[in-house]
Amino acid sequence: MPNTGIVKYHVKLKFDVDGLVEKADIIGAIFGQTEGLLGPEMNLNELQKVSKVGRIEVNVDTKSNSARGDALIPMSTDISTAALIAAAIESIDKVGPFQAKFFLVGIDDIRAIKKKVIVDRAKKIVQEWATKTISEGEEMLKDVYDASKPGRLTTFGKAQLACGVGVFDSDWIILVEGRADVINLLRAGYDNSIAIEGAKIDETILKLTDGKKTVAFIDGDRAGDLILKELQGLVDIDKVYRAPPGREVEECTPLEVSEILKDVEQFIKDRYSESHSSVPSNVQQIRNSHRGEHGLKVANGQEVSSGYDYQKDYVNSNSNRNNYQKQDLANPNGMRTVPSPKDSASSSSSVPISKEDEEVIATVKKVFQEINETLEAMVFDKSMKKIVKIPISEILKKISNLKDGNLLVLDGIVTPRLVEAANKSGIKYIIGHRTSNLKKPNPSVRIQTFSDIGLISQSISSS
Repeated sequence: MPNTGIVKYHVKLKFDVDGLVEKADIIGAIFGQTEGLLGPEMNLNELQKVSKVGRIEVNVDTKSNSARGDALIPMSTDISTAALIAAAIESIDKVGPFQAKFFLVGIDDIRAIKKKVIVDRAKKIVQEWATKTISEGEEMLKDVYDASKPGRLTTFGKAQLACGVGVFDSDWIILVEGRADVINLLRAGYDNSIAIEGAKIDETILKLTDGKKTVAFIDGDRAGDLILKELQGLVDIDKVYRAPPGREVEECTPLEVSEILKDVEQFIKDRYSESHSSVPSNVQQIRNSHRGEHGLKVANGQEVSSGYDYQKDYVNSNSNRNNYQKQDLANPNGMRTVPSPKDSASSSSSVPISKEDEEVIATVKKVFQEINETLEAMVFDKSMKKIVKIPISEILKKISNLKDGNLLVLDGIVTPRLVEAANKSGIKYIIGHRTSNLKKPNPSVRIQTFSDIGLISQSISSS
């Protein structure tokens, strides 16, 4: 196509001819039958001379005694002129001696197409630049934080929740919304954060935060409000921090994260000073301090000599716990009687327990490994034969249809609704990980936790 300046429009037409014709015949008809029709200034010959119309492209397909095809006319006029010429060509009714019909397919705006190509290319250029470059300030910050705290990402629990390595032995936890938030806090020097991964709070979070100080660091948007409301209904939150309004935690720079959480260390120290005689050493873990520097070990949040025999103390505590458990199951009102130190050695023989209670304890110990961290529940009859194994999400619906249930063991929380449903179906024993809001005891249902039986080392029951 010869140089026609800036092409603005492509006028696309199709034609049908009742006879055998060639390209030259079609082009001749277009030029010849439109000449003088719209005035001399709009003749195609004149417009081509001033580069307003480019070379007309024609494709012809002949079959038997007819021909059909398409024509493309590049134009750099205004849209009104292009439309007039298209209408003039549509008025052609003969090509040579044969009847013909031309009709417009469309007028393409070439500038709009070019604009889209330019914008798409510009986006690609920016993306390539962004992935290959980083500002000098960000690079300096990254170097400083990497030198002071090379955080490591890992996962926790059966749900494989993203977290920092500090959650395993820290006395306090930062709850964030997603994996990217955990990574951002690691860059800022906080390795004791864990992601809740969605609005539905996983059982793993409840187990991890029980007995620990808990801080929530939530996005500054509407979704953050909903997640915070869900968290506060299930987890004891000591303090809430928010990202700036309209922003997410993962979008904050490490400097902004440090500024938002600047008072968290002092807050945790103050909280511990209210309920402990001394502040646990691992409060300082926020800056990745290593607690083995002076040959000390840490047990229950306190630094002690490395010669301390943890195993012996743990065995003794489990022994006392088993004694209390026998009293609990023997007491129909679920009340615990704690023996004095001088009587603790003989406490297990001072309160008789039934054969059924012993069978319950033995059954729970037998199935604990099978059910722990599965979020499932098992129901047994009076002969301790398993009736059903179901997800805890379906437990309320299922046990209402059971008739022979006697013992319910669940990897979850014992709630008032669950106790009420179990009582209606005739279940006498419920044993789970922890209890929640059991203010009125039910004399017909005996409730215990795995820690009461001595199956886990630390109780996760709540009032």
